[in-house]
Amino acid sequence: MLWVNNYLSQPTTAPQFGDVLPEAERYGPTPYDINFAYPLHEETLQSDRIKLVPFIPSVHAETYWRHVGDRRTEIFHYYPAIFTLEETLSFFELFLRRNPHNILFAVIDKTRSDAEHPDWDGSLAGILGLFDTSPANLTTEIGYVVVFPEFRGTHVAKHMVGVLLRYLLQLPIQSPPGLGFRRVQWLAHPDNAASVGLAQRMGFKVEGRKKWMWVLPDNLTDMGPAGREGDPAGGRSGRDSTVLSLCWDDWEGEARERVEDVLH
Repeated sequence: MLWVNNYLSQPTTAPQFGDVLPEAERYGPTPYDINFAYPLHEETLQSDRIKLVPFIPSVHAETYWRHVGDRRTEIFHYYPAIFTLEETLSFFELFLRRNPHNILFAVIDKTRSDAEHPDWDGSLAGILGLFDTSPANLTTEIGYVVVFPEFRGTHVAKHMVGVLLRYLLQLPIQSPPGLGFRRVQWLAHPDNAASVGLAQRMGFKVEGRKKWMWVLPDNLTDMGPAGREGDPAGGRSGRDSTVLSLCWDDWEGEARERVEDVLH
């Protein structure tokens, strides 16, 4: 035999969905280090009605959970996991803050004041993040898009996606400046018409369907077909995703004008 395989299985150190950190680690370091590999252009990340700021658990988590805690089964119906507060904070820390190519934003609605948090210049209306950003390929994915029920049907969803697209696709030399990426991706459960519809209204185009993207936990078996018996995941259910994208040529074509119309 001309080859060997000396691989030895090692205990995994990679974070897993559902991991729970010790309480002292869930809120990140002080002062809070967003640990993001790219500049944040504050003027680009806001409109006259909303602004995106880094989600800081010690600042935003209590209000966030007040909006979603009792309704998380409804709000995260199409997500591959439904977390407790401890799991949520651990996910934000492990998968977002500790990865310099991911970031989570808090969405502040400037049109509604919050007497408890006057320093926010508005009310927390939702969150959204960037995942799997590739500096080599100039690509990223908008994900974990959540608009609190009280803010649905308003300007919030379109404005928060619009300013984030502007931040990602504008060139660094333009005004307001952006990151100059080539591709922004959006993934959604095929049955999540609201998510797919929002993306399309903002200029995203459907590229296809990514089959068997997620192995689902036992409490979400109804969200996808059963897997193959005998596979390493024990035949647990899986989930497909509708794949949409908005690329630099779409942006220069008509998407930028569409976004600017939304923001103004």
